[in-house]
Amino acid sequence: MPARHDDAARFSRMLNDTVTIEGWCHPRFAAVAEAFARNFTDRDEAGASVALVHDGRLVVDLWGGAATADRPWQADDLVVVFSATKAATALCLHLLAERGRLDLDRPVAGYWPEFAVNGKDRATVRMILDHTIGLPVLRPQLKADCITDAAYMIDHLAAETPFWEPGTRTGYHPLTMGFLAAEVVRRVDGRSLGRFFAEEIAGPLGLDFWIGLPEEHEARVAPVIIHRPPRDAQTTPFLLAAREPGSIANLFVFNSGDFAIRGVNTRAGHAAEIGAAGGITNARGLAGLYAALVPGGPLGFSADTLAGFAEASSATHLDATLLQPMRFGPGFMLRMDNRRRPQPADSLVIGHRAFGHVGAGGSVGFADPAAGIAFGYAMTRMGPGLLLNPRGQSLVDAAYAALAA
Repeated sequence: MPARHDDAARFSRMLNDTVTIEGWCHPRFAAVAEAFARNFTDRDEAGASVALVHDGRLVVDLWGGAATADRPWQADDLVVVFSATKAATALCLHLLAERGRLDLDRPVAGYWPEFAVNGKDRATVRMILDHTIGLPVLRPQLKADCITDAAYMIDHLAAETPFWEPGTRTGYHPLTMGFLAAEVVRRVDGRSLGRFFAEEIAGPLGLDFWIGLPEEHEARVAPVIIHRPPRDAQTTPFLLAAREPGSIANLFVFNSGDFAIRGVNTRAGHAAEIGAAGGITNARGLAGLYAALVPGGPLGFSADTLAGFAEASSATHLDATLLQPMRFGPGFMLRMDNRRRPQPADSLVIGHRAFGHVGAGGSVGFADPAAGIAFGYAMTRMGPGLLLNPRGQSLVDAAYAALAA
């Protein structure tokens, strides 16, 4: 984890009788602290943390609000960051590739022979990373606890027929991406995804970040507050498609088990290695992960590999799952500014050469090597939309504004 900048000052502000913000903030990035405070006063933030690394030093490390109804958010509290986990999972594949143990352009079946059936024999590992492999959801009716049963999901994915010829279309894989990547890691390395991430990435970097949380850290986890859209919420193409039986959106919403509604706040859900959506960390962990992705950094990635993270390996005006424009690097989301489009569509407005990933409800982590920053935001109260909501975007905007000042 990067060291705190020498000029980062202690920060403490009581916003009201129940909400206090604590931490550290460099004076140059005071706008981030102000935006964080406004999230509590104006945008219904409950409990959250935000962190920013600039030129290898931690310049913002703030937390505030409530972890539970009777406990304030503490410096080392953790929360499920949903799909922000995908970047951590992707890095496990990239690290194996960097070490010469995995070829991202080799068919998955070369490592996992059972996968070769039903038109998947030529589907490559890279297609898992860029959401083109054609398995965004599963057709058979799944059991309620399917997401915490990796073997069950792996068997179903091996037998499934792709929704399109692998590599010919882009469609976000909300949950299946993690199981596909995890099985490749296991077949190549022998360790589970969570163990590989802990021993090869999070541990060496000194991060509080787990894919499969050890029980001794359970008391530090703040429960997620599920977002319930109001009856008058804006209708989007994704929500309309979710009403159509058999559609990809419908199968994701109604045939993905109960993790997002109930399992996310259980010990079983926290212990499970859910590589697409179950990572547990905080803003400091997200920012620390991305801060390591620099040439000559501790993970040993080459400059060419790191540059590739910010290159679009798949992009579309109509993602087959989310039904809006999307851009992906190999395991990462890239800048997507959909604010001026005529149809409702969510955005992730980061630098043009930045790469990262959002999580359901609004958590986000990213690196922008051109700007010299790594950023993380994690919260308990989920917000609306498919990508970044106004709470997270306001923090990102404040960070970039501070750099430009």
